[in-house]
Amino acid sequence: MQTITLAIGEETLTLETGRMAKQANGAVFATYGGSAVLATACCGSRPVDDLDYVPLTVEYNEKYYAAGKIPGGFLKREARPKDKEILVSRLIDRPMRPLFDKAFKREIQVVPTVVSTDQINPPDVIAIVAASAAVHISDIPFDGPIGAVRVCYVDGHHVVNPTFDQITRSELDITIAGSAEGVTMVEGGAHQVSEALMLEAIEVGHAAIVTICEAQEELRRLIGKEKLPLAEQKAEIEFKAEVYDKYYAAIEEACFVKGKFERYAAINAVVTQATEEFADRITEENAKQFKAIFGDMEYEILRKSIINEKKRVDGRSPEDIRPITCEIDVLPRVHGSALFTRGETQALAVTTLGTVYDEQIMDDIDGDRRENFMLHYNFPPYSVGETGRLGTGRREIGHGHLAHRALHGVLPEKGSFPYTIRIVSEVLESNGSSSMATVCGGSLALLNSGVPIKKPVAGIAMGLISEGDSAVVLSDILGEEDHLGDMDFKVAGTEDGITAFQMDIKIKNVSPEIMKAALEQARKGRMHILGIMNQVIAKPMAELSQYAPRIITFKVDPEKIGILIGPSGKTIKSINEKYGVETNIDNDGSVTIYCKNAQKAEQAKDSFLALLQEPEIGKVYDGVVRRIVDFGAFIEFLPGKEGLCHISKMAKRRINSVNDVLELNQQVPVRLIEIDKMGRVNLALVLDDEDGGAMDRPRR
Repeated sequence: MQTITLAIGEETLTLETGRMAKQANGAVFATYGGSAVLATACCGSRPVDDLDYVPLTVEYNEKYYAAGKIPGGFLKREARPKDKEILVSRLIDRPMRPLFDKAFKREIQVVPTVVSTDQINPPDVIAIVAASAAVHISDIPFDGPIGAVRVCYVDGHHVVNPTFDQITRSELDITIAGSAEGVTMVEGGAHQVSEALMLEAIEVGHAAIVTICEAQEELRRLIGKEKLPLAEQKAEIEFKAEVYDKYYAAIEEACFVKGKFERYAAINAVVTQATEEFADRITEENAKQFKAIFGDMEYEILRKSIINEKKRVDGRSPEDIRPITCEIDVLPRVHGSALFTRGETQALAVTTLGTVYDEQIMDDIDGDRRENFMLHYNFPPYSVGETGRLGTGRREIGHGHLAHRALHGVLPEKGSFPYTIRIVSEVLESNGSSSMATVCGGSLALLNSGVPIKKPVAGIAMGLISEGDSAVVLSDILGEEDHLGDMDFKVAGTEDGITAFQMDIKIKNVSPEIMKAALEQARKGRMHILGIMNQVIAKPMAELSQYAPRIITFKVDPEKIGILIGPSGKTIKSINEKYGVETNIDNDGSVTIYCKNAQKAEQAKDSFLALLQEPEIGKVYDGVVRRIVDFGAFIEFLPGKEGLCHISKMAKRRINSVNDVLELNQQVPVRLIEIDKMGRVNLALVLDDEDGGAMDRPRR
C-alpha cells in the first residue's frame, strides 16, 4: 500500500492505493476532509478492430450511505444515474478523453464512487483527481496525469476547493482541470464577473493543479504498472498519394460550398466519384481507411484556410457572427416564448410560471433541497435532418445545465418574485452551439413572460485553430469547426459580465495569452448578439401573461400563524375553497397565495388579514348572521369572531321578533359598540337614518 498526501486549499488531499479494489487495472482511494472517493480504471482484454475513437466510459456514482442516508421512494437502493452524477461524469470525461491514444483500441471504463461525504467538502473535484490517478498508475496508456480544483471568489478572495457554504456565498464558481503544462477544461457559473477576474481564478486554480499532478507522478513512481502496448496499426493505403493528387482540389472546392447540407452533398459527391474510380482497389479491409482519406483532406483544408487566409468554410472571417433573428410571442397560450435563430441553429424557448407546489425536490447526498428554476434542453434528431429515438441523454443534460447556469445568476430573488420558473428549449435546427442559442432564446422568453431578470443574457461559442506558433480564435463556430478544431469555448453573460463559462480543448493545453484573446473576442461577440436581442425586447413585459398564475405574498407575526390555519386546518381550507386559491404558510410568517384570478387572490388575502384584526369599538364591519335567538342574533363580524346584536339594537322602534329583521346567513353592516370585561362583543345594526325604523332586510 502506498499513500501520498498534499495540502490543497484548507484541507489535506490523500491518495492511497494497494488496499482496495486490487483486481482493477488501477484503483485509488482519495480523501479530502470527510469526503472520500474510490476510483477504479479497467480496460478490455483485447483490442477492438476498426475503432476510430476512444471507447471511454466514465460512471461517477454517489452512494446514499456516504451521507448516512437511505434512498427515498419505493425502491430503497440506488437506481439510474441522477443528473448530477451524469454532469460530474462529463466533467471527468472531458479533460481525460484527449489524453488516451486512439491506437490503444480497447474499451476503457473509469468508475469513481463517492463512499463518504461530510456534506462540507464537495466530492466531485476529488473524483476527477482520483480518476486520473487510478488511470495514471494503471497499465492503461495515458498521456496524463491531470488535476482538478474548484475555485470560488468569496468576500473579495479566490478560494481553492471551497466548502458548500462558501460556494453559496460566492460571486464566481468554476471547476478547472488540466495538466502541469496548462489548463484543459473549465466549467462554471458567475454573477456577472469580469473577464479579468475569470482569468485570475484560472491562474490560481492551475497553480494548485500543478501540485496535484506532481503528487500523482510520485505515486506512479512508487507503484505504477508498465503500460500496455498500443494495437498494431494497419499500413497506409498504397494509393493514398494518388487519391490526394486527383481529388484534393475537388474536396477543397466542395468544402467552401455555402449551406450545411449543400456542402455535405458536394463533399459526398466527390467521395462517391472517387469510390467508383478506385472500386477495383478498395477491399473490405481498407474501405474505412479509404474513406478516412477524405476526412484527412477536410481537416487539412479547413485548418490551412483559417491559418493562412483567415477564411472559414462559410466565407466568414474569424470574428464574424452569422445572421441573427429574434422573435417573441411565438406561441399563443404559453406564459412566454421566443424563437432565436443564428445561421443554421435555431432554438424555440418557452417559459412556464408555476407555484411553490411545482418546485423540484432534490434528494441526493448533498442534502435535501428545493429548486424553483429548471431549464430543460431537448435535441430531437430532426434538428440535424436525421431520424432517431427521442430521449434525454448525457449531452442534453450537460447542455441544459450550462444554459441553466447562464440564466440562473440574473433571476430575481424568490422573495420578490415567488414563482417557480421552468424554461424548455426545443432545438429545431443545429449547426453550431445550440446550447448558446438556448441561452439567448431563454433570456428572450423570460423577458417575454414578464420575469424581472436583472439583465438580458447572450451566449457565444468560440473555437481555435492552432498550427505550430500560429493560432486563430473563431467566433460563433460551425459544427465542422467544432469537430475539426482544437477548442470549444462557450461564454455566456450580460453586458456587465460573465454568467457561465465552459472550455474543452483537444490539444495538450491552451496558453493564457490565447485564453485572454478568446475571452475578449467572446465579449465583443456577446455585445453584438445582445444588441440584436435588445432591439426585439430589452426589458421584462409589464404584465404577466393572462394564463400565468397570480401570486400574492405578505408577512404576518409567526406567533399568529395558528389563527390563519385554524383547528385541523379548518380556517385555511375554508378560505382556499371559498376563493379557489392555494395558500402556503411558512414558519417565518411568510404567506403566499396562488390563484389564476388576481381579484380572488386579493380577496383571499383580505380574509386572512381580517383574521388578525383586533376588534375596534366604533368601527363598522360587514357581518354575517350565524345564529338567531329570542333576545338577538350572533353575527360574525370578522373571520372566526362573533358578537351579539341584542334585539333592542336592531331598530329605532320596538320589534316583536328578531326574525322580522334578520335571517340566517344574511349579510348586514354592524357597528361594534362594546367589549365587556369578559371579552364579549356587543354589536348594533347600522340603521337607515331616513326611515327612522327597522333597517331594510339586506339581500343575502
